[in-house]
Order: sequence, then structure tokens, then C-alpha cells
Amino acid sequence: MAKKKQKINLQLLLIILLLLGFGLTALYSASTVESFERFGTTTYFIFHQLIYGALLGLIGMFTLSKIDYHVWQKYLPAMIFISLFSLLLVKISGFGYESGGASRWINIGPVNFQPAELAKLVIIIYLASWADKKRQYLNNFWFGLMPSLTIVGLFSFLILIQPDFGTMTVLVGVAALMLFVAGISLKNFFWLGLAGALSLYGFILFEPYRAKRLTTFLDPGADPQGVGYQINQALLAVGAGGLWGYGYGLSRQKYNYLPEVMGDSIFAVIAEELGFARVIIVLALFTWFAIKGYQIAKNAPDIFGRLLAFGITSWIAIQAIINIGAMINLLPLTGIPLPFFSYGSSSLLVTLASMGILLNISKQSYTYRPR
Repeated sequence: MAKKKQKINLQLLLIILLLLGFGLTALYSASTVESFERFGTTTYFIFHQLIYGALLGLIGMFTLSKIDYHVWQKYLPAMIFISLFSLLLVKISGFGYESGGASRWINIGPVNFQPAELAKLVIIIYLASWADKKRQYLNNFWFGLMPSLTIVGLFSFLILIQPDFGTMTVLVGVAALMLFVAGISLKNFFWLGLAGALSLYGFILFEPYRAKRLTTFLDPGADPQGVGYQINQALLAVGAGGLWGYGYGLSRQKYNYLPEVMGDSIFAVIAEELGFARVIIVLALFTWFAIKGYQIAKNAPDIFGRLLAFGITSWIAIQAIINIGAMINLLPLTGIPLPFFSYGSSSLLVTLASMGILLNISKQSYTYRPR
């Protein structure tokens, strides 16, 4: 048997482009009402997403797909510094931009960049590199786990105080999966999982609105005009869509009934317009993406590549599961975007850039063929 070097995984590239195409199409429909009310045109948000998210993101994806993914280990210290520094800047007056009581953005000319999006990718690269270089200390708590937990904890804390509990949850979840796949002992994984679960529970109780969201998840009818309003409107939208939906562009909930219609509630608009029969296509695309991503991780030529591909794939999959699960009340609302679909240029830009890294790993993956 001989190893055969692969070209870029064309199936993965097709999935990415399909998700991007569906996402931009759905965003245009979801954003028209708010865009017209705020700017007098139905196209403001979609043009912003196209230029600063999709276009720059595709350029980044193409560029990073050409760069050997091993180079990110070399520049990792600088990436960690830049990411931490940008997370601090959001809390400094004059640099950070506040909206809805949260300071999550930095003003960069005409664009508001969200450092937490970059932080997720940096943590994935860091943990993959750490597991690659510190394999012998993998289950040594003080020399192996403690340094990595400190970095993850620092990033998580800076994201939490923005506040952005949803992004922090995704980051911690991906980090936990990566540590498990890297090979930490079940004993260490159990104690880390217990500590993480207790910490998350404490964070929920510390902020009253998080506790109310949990209460609403358990009983959506408890406060239908208050904290339960979003989930109730989302369930109405999903239910109203039925099997075939009202038709593209014909959502009723987007007319100022459903909060965050362009953000974490966009799946409800998709379900209302397309119905269950066609929403299945979106779910199938995310499932197909996860399958291809994990196959690339399995076939990567080294530990760093395997964990890097696994982390990127898990990040997109977990975020999609949490977002969609919240919209159908299978999970509590956390306020995180649906990858490729929700409005946010920095989110789409970093997502597409990470796809470039994943495509480069697929390019260097190996399969076996007979001699």
C-alpha cells in the first residue's frame, strides 16, 4: 500500500459555498424590514455582510487554504497576544463599542470587529499545538493541563465579562472535546467536567437574566411578555412554517415580532419561510459538513492537524446545534449566531478564514491506495 497525497477536498469546498449561499439568501430575507426602518433601504445589511463578511472571508479562505497549516504554530504566541489584547480593548472607552448593554466590538473604520470570534479560532490552534508538543505531559496536571487550562480560563473570563456567555460556552465546550480527543485520562476529564459544570451553574445564578432564561427553557409560558418573549415568538415562527412554509421572503415574525431576527433567531425565520421539508436541507448541510470535517481530521498527517481539524469542525457543529436547539426549545437561549447565516461580518470573516485552514489540512491529508 502507498500513501496518496490529496488535493483540496472538493466536497468540503462545495458544502462551505452552499452554506454561505443559503446563509446570505436567508439573511437578506430576514434583514429587509429592519434594514428599511433604520436606513431606508432593504439592502443595507446584506451589502455590509457581502462586502465585509463574505468577500473578505472568501479572500481569507482562499489565502489560508494555500498556507501550510503548520505555520500557525510558529506565530501562535503573537496570535494569543493579539487576541487577548483585542479582548481587553473592548472594555476600554474609545476603542470598544457597546450595544444592548454588551461591550463586544472594536471599531475598525466602517467595521465593528468582534474579538471573541477570533478568540475561538486562536484557542483551537493553541490546544492543537499544545497537545502536539506536550504529549508526554498530557496527564500531568501541573506541567501539562494547568498551563492550557489557564489560557482557556483567561480567554473565557475576558469573554464572559463582555458579557458573552454563549460564546464562552462554545469555547469551553470545544476545548473540553479537544482535550478529550487529545487523550487526557477519564479521571482528569471527569474532574474537569465537574468543575466546568459547577462553574457554568454558578455563572447562571450570578446573573439574574441567565437564571430567568433557564427558567423559561423549562417553562416557556412562565413569562411570555418578558424573558420568555423571544423563545415563544421563535416557536410560533417555527410552528407556523409547517411542512412547506409561507415562502421565501414572506415571514411574518420578522416584522418586529421576533427579537434578534438577523442574529440568533434567524433559523426561526428560515423555518417559517421554508417549512420543515426544506429546512431539512440546512440541517443536512451542517451534518454533511461535520462528517467531512471529522474525516479530514481522521486522515490528517499529524496530531496537530488532526486536532486542529477536529476543533474547527466541532466549533461550527456545536454552535449550530446550540443555536438551532435553542430556537426549537431543546436547549436554553444563549444568544450565539448560526454559522454562515447570522448577521455579523467578523463572525463570517473568521468562520471562512478557519475554513481555509481546514481546506489546507484536507490538502495535506493522506489516504491509502494499492501499489
